[in-house]
Order: sequence, then C-alpha cells, then structure tokens
Amino acid sequence: MTFKILEEVRKFYKDYSKLAGFSTEIRNTTRKGDKIKNQLITCSREGKWKSKISLKTNLSAGINCPAKIYVHTLKDVDLWIISKVVLNYSHPCCRDRAEMLKQHRELSMFVRRTNENNEKAEIRSSKTYQSFVAPVGDHRKLSFIKKM
Repeated sequence: MTFKILEEVRKFYKDYSKLAGFSTEIRNTTRKGDKIKNQLITCSREGKWKSKISLKTNLSAGINCPAKIYVHTLKDVDLWIISKVVLNYSHPCCRDRAEMLKQHRELSMFVRRTNENNEKAEIRSSKTYQSFVAPVGDHRKLSFIKKM
C-alpha cells in the first residue's frame, strides 16, 4: 500500500487497530537530516515489561506482542509504502472495548468547553457526564470515559 503523507499511514493503522481491538505506538523513527526516512509502528504491548515491585499491578502491559508495520519513503516519488506487516498478536484483542484504550479516547472541543463551564458553575462531574450520556443513550457510544 502507498500513501502520500506519513500521517495517512498513522491514521490508517490507528483505525485498523481500533477495529481489531488493540492500540499502537511509534516505536522507531529514522531520519536523514530533518526528513523522516522510515518508521516502525508497533502494538502498544510490544516489548518485555519488568516490574521493580514484586506484586505486579498490570500483568499484561508488555507481553512481547510482535504485531507491527514498517513504512518507508520511496526516494523518487515521495510516497510512503508499507514494506513489512506482522499481524500476529500474543494477547487477546477485544473489539468491543477498543474505544476504552487510551489511544482511541478523544475529547471534542464541545465536551472540553462544557466541562470547564460546569466546573466553574460547581456542577458535579457525575452530573456533567450524565448530561453527555443522555442524548446518545449509552455511555459506550461516547468517545471518552468517566474519570473517577
């Protein structure tokens, strides 16, 4: 696959990861001068995680997931091409709860502004959250979660 700009590649893989039920991160970027030559985008659970404390709080943080894409630019045409794709996951992917992953949560300007105004008016955060849930019918349809 080819893309005109690197942002299109990132958006494509982010959208794919949301549909598949995992989140991504940029692992490695190689530059030549001020231009990016290639980039490695991996599953956020890639790598080994070692805890300094004996009682682990998040057992599945880094479980060496091999899922990744490698993109590089073509010199002549100024296009981005996906040259390597690995779609094997070492963890279960949950499509139903992908919107709960940090990468896929978003606050629109309307929500931010409403939240700020309600804080100034000293309206409880639970009431503010319910005011967003009421029009859509279910809290799962929101692109953000309630902060406790």
